[in-house]
Parts: sequence; C-alpha cells; structure tokens
Amino acid sequence: MVVGDFPIETDTLVVGAGPGGYVAAIRAAQLGQKVTIVEKATLGGVCLNVGCIPSKALINAGHRYEHALHSEDFGIKVENVTVDFTKVQEFKQGVVNKLTGGVEGLLKGNKVEIARGEAYFVDSETVKVMTETSSQTYKFKNAILATGSRPVEIPTFKYSKRVLDSTGALNLQEIPKKMVVIGGGVIGIELGSAYANFGTEVTFLEAADDILAGFEKQMTALVKKRLKGKAVEIHTKAMAKGVEETETGVKVTFEVGGEEKTVEADYLLVSVGRRPNTDELGLEQVGVEMTDRGLVKIDKQCRTNVSNIYAIGDIVEGPQLAHKASYEGKIAAEAIAGEKAEIDYLGIPAVVFSDPELASVGYTEATAKAEGVAVNAAKFPFAANGRALSLNDTDGFLKLITLKENGVVVGAQIAGPSASDMISELSLAIEAGMTAEDIAMTIHAHPTLGEITMEAAEVAIGSPIHIVK
Repeated sequence: MVVGDFPIETDTLVVGAGPGGYVAAIRAAQLGQKVTIVEKATLGGVCLNVGCIPSKALINAGHRYEHALHSEDFGIKVENVTVDFTKVQEFKQGVVNKLTGGVEGLLKGNKVEIARGEAYFVDSETVKVMTETSSQTYKFKNAILATGSRPVEIPTFKYSKRVLDSTGALNLQEIPKKMVVIGGGVIGIELGSAYANFGTEVTFLEAADDILAGFEKQMTALVKKRLKGKAVEIHTKAMAKGVEETETGVKVTFEVGGEEKTVEADYLLVSVGRRPNTDELGLEQVGVEMTDRGLVKIDKQCRTNVSNIYAIGDIVEGPQLAHKASYEGKIAAEAIAGEKAEIDYLGIPAVVFSDPELASVGYTEATAKAEGVAVNAAKFPFAANGRALSLNDTDGFLKLITLKENGVVVGAQIAGPSASDMISELSLAIEAGMTAEDIAMTIHAHPTLGEITMEAAEVAIGSPIHIVK
C-alpha cells in the first residue's frame, strides 16, 4: 500500500538550521507565523558543529597548554606538561553537543516544526523534503533560504585522509608533528594557530601579499610576530602547485619568488574559501536570480526577485559570518511579518581568534578614504593599560575612527587580548550613532581591558589621561 504525499501547509518555510536559519525560524514564530525548518544534517549548521564553536574550543585548549608551558614570568613553573588529545576532542564535542541540543530545544519551545531531509523547490510555493526513504511536500506562503556554504576544493588538492578541509582538521585524533596550511585567511590562521599552540610545526602558504586580507597590516603584523615565535613559517605570494600523498604524510610543492620548493608534513589543510550551497535546491525551477558566483541576489529586506522567497547568510553577498547570518535571519522574518526592518552592515564586526585576537567594525582609515569619508583616527596601546599589564599580554592597540565633522563613531579596529569581546561596545556605539565624547564620558570599570575603549575615545576628543598627547 502506497501512502499518498499529502502537502503540509506552513506560513514560513526555512531551509537550513544553521545560525541564520534557526534564528530566522524562531523570530518568525515569535511574530505569529507557523514555521517549518528543514535540515538535512545536524541542527546548528556548520557554525555549531564543524566551524565557529568547535574551533574555539580547540583554540582555547591550545592556549591552556601554551600557558602551562610558559608561565615563568608569573613565578609559575610546571614540569612535564602533557596533552591527552582524546580528552581535548571529547571536551570539544561536549561543547558542540550542548549547543546543538539547545538549538533543538529552542525550536521546539517556539513551536517550530523540524523537518529532516533535503529541500528541493518545485515552484515558488512548493518544496519537496526528501530523505533516502521518503518524500514530503510542503506548501508555504514565504520561504527563507539559509543553506550556508562548504569549503572550496581545489582540483589539484582533493580532500583525502591526509589532505583536509576545516572539518577534517578539527577532527584529527592526534596532534600532528608537522602541518601545511594552504590559505592565510581567518579559518586557516585560526586552525593553524591552534595546532601551533600544541607544538605542531606549521607552514602557511598564502597566495596574496599578506595573511588575513581585510585587516590592517598593523594588526596582521602582530599576529605574524607571535606565529613566528611558535615554530611557524609563513610564505606569502606563494602558489601551491601540487601534493604527493603517502600513508603517513604529504609532500607539498609550492612556488615563491620564482623558486620551486617542497615541504613535508603529516597533514595538509586546504583553506581557500567557501562556496555557497545553492546548486541543488532547484532554484532554477523558481527563477531566483543568482550572481556568477552562485550567490542569491537580495534587496535590503533579504528578499529575492521572487517576492515570497528570502535568502540570508553565506549564500548572499557580504562576509561569511555566523552573526551576519543571524542578523539577516531576523530581518527576513520581520520583513515577512510586514515590519520595516532593513539590513545595515556598518555595525557588523569581523573577528579573528588569532594570537593576539583581531576585531574590526565599520570603517577603517583606508575604507573611509576610498569612499571619500573624512575621518580622524585615535589610537591607544594595550601596553598603557593596567589590566593588560597584569595579564602580561600587552601587544596591541585600539583604534577609534570618528567623523571629522562631528566626532560620531563610524569604525574601530582592535588587536589584543579579548578583542573579540571588546568590539561589541563599539558596534553598539556605531549602531546608536554615539560620539567619541559619549564613550569618553561613560564610566568604565577599573582595572579592565574595556578602559582601553574609553582611553581611545579620550584621545579622539583631545584629552588623553594615560598617554602623553
């Protein structure tokens, strides 16, 4: 007996349960919509399962090990420090399990139906959700595409046991003695740095002029300085040519300065970007407009050219950031509910969990100049901050970018410990239209790294206390 595929009706169908999709689903449900979310893999998407969260757990463990080895300046010396990497991986997976379980609880708590399977669009109001054994049709009034991205695979560097993508690098069961990383972007630097902290000899191959493109050279110089103190080699303007793989390792050939070189390692991590997951959704059936790169074109409310279909996250233009996807998810859900929400990316921060951490929001001096925006830059060093001194971590600075005409904060760059946490105050300042004087007049707790923000604002208004003008 064959059971008929009777369509299930829903108000809003969300495809993908990553940090964009599940946030969009919850906000849509809060706004009174009947919501179904479709996920073919694990709730939480790349970010919670094989991206942001597990990588930070690994990075933190690496820092703990490094601190145990090098705390002599504090009068602390530890003998015979060892790593149980199986335990490290168990800790990492425990963090992931807590968060993904939490996402499921949040969706169910907001009465969002969870549909497991792959979504394929039949038309602008119909989707089939398919598993290996079944198919279910859904009829929707509106849909939000939140299918994320996957690592780019280079034809000459096919993923295998020894040639890894970011997921493979996160799931290694031992600490490699040597690792080669192709790509000096955020993911490559974060994962390469994590293993370097565990003692791995890491070689970075970056085709561009510098690592961490998009961040100022003053910031990346601090990261390179720290890396080079950890048995790390960085080759910029280097072109990876090929790899020979054996049962026990890899031999990578690359060209730099017109000279061909080779480097041997246990593993090769290929981290050269991510491509949008838009190729198997059936969007051509619906007529959704795409760019040449496979990205979905959207307007200020995340709406595609098909009026009832929205798109967010890694599949649309802009930086591939989990918090950007979450932000866009809320905008799309609110637009569907008839609210006047629109995207504004100026206050979206970008963060690298490198050593030291880097964070940037809004304009830099260079981007302001390129757009003809007249700004001032005010800088304050971590070395003049009591909390940074007590942490014995004083490399770095905070730079505040303000409009020349009125002192309104339009950007900030931070390189130093806890930059990832400090940047949020400056994102708020931009979002709220605050001036440097507003920040300078805000009482910051002492002694904290947060005072650096206040001190930079005092530099901006011409009244610095803890550095000589």
